[in-house]
Amino acid sequence: MTLTSSEIASQPDIWREALTTRADLATALLARPGESMLVLGCGTSAFVAESFAYLREGAGLGITDAAYASEPWTWRDYDSVLLLSRSGTTTEVLDALDVIPAGVRTIAVTGVADSPVAQRADDVLLLDFADEESVVQTRFPTTFLLLARHAVGQDVSALPDEAAAVLGRPLDVDLDGRTHFVYLGSGWTYGLAQEAALKIREAAQAWAESYPALDYRHGPLAVADERSLVWIIGPSEQSLVTDIERTGATVRVSASDPLIELAQAQRLAVAVAERAGLNPDAPRHLTRSIVLG
Repeated sequence: MTLTSSEIASQPDIWREALTTRADLATALLARPGESMLVLGCGTSAFVAESFAYLREGAGLGITDAAYASEPWTWRDYDSVLLLSRSGTTTEVLDALDVIPAGVRTIAVTGVADSPVAQRADDVLLLDFADEESVVQTRFPTTFLLLARHAVGQDVSALPDEAAAVLGRPLDVDLDGRTHFVYLGSGWTYGLAQEAALKIREAAQAWAESYPALDYRHGPLAVADERSLVWIIGPSEQSLVTDIERTGATVRVSASDPLIELAQAQRLAVAVAERAGLNPDAPRHLTRSIVLG
């Protein structure tokens, strides 16, 4: 078993630990009613930021915007800024800290307690037990989103056991002839769809895309054919499924909670990589953290 596979399989236990040891802190840091918040991240963390922003604002806790730390973003007099960085060393996240106005509360979510991001933030949600050795992020982002969902009032207490049951079974995806992978999501699950597609690109160097579910008809559907696996994370609309199936593509609809579906997508990325003779623990051209000179 690869390191990445082991970390994927560990998620039920990691989620249990998160709910036992970090649930109250996550609620205190992430769910202050009426507080406006900007959420920043890069790569996986940017997708997670989008999902969290949708969940937080949708729960009525306050205006919540997500942005790429590596891109220009507009300041809107936020009360707080949440900075997501597994390693706590991401250059663009550290650069963002330099330009946040004085007096604005900063909150770091990281896996490394003594990292520069953690040391410079006002508050820290430390998920060191969810950190990964692998370059490819798997359990760290899902653990944060589990805690975020708890913080905004969702009951996620059953998810560790449900995930253990699902991840304990063989992955039921036929990869024969599949060279094109598409993930679709809606609302907070669109961030998960983006992350699922990134896992395929990172681990397997394969053709993977992601779109808001109902926007898939508006152009991208033209590429779908018998080589395509289209995976809808979260609720699906039957008319969309029918339209995609007409192209010859295989459509997979969610059978589990969206976070468990993401864990399954992570498993698929590893399977596609191994099928191609690649090592998912060593993705081409990538390192654990982007630190610019």
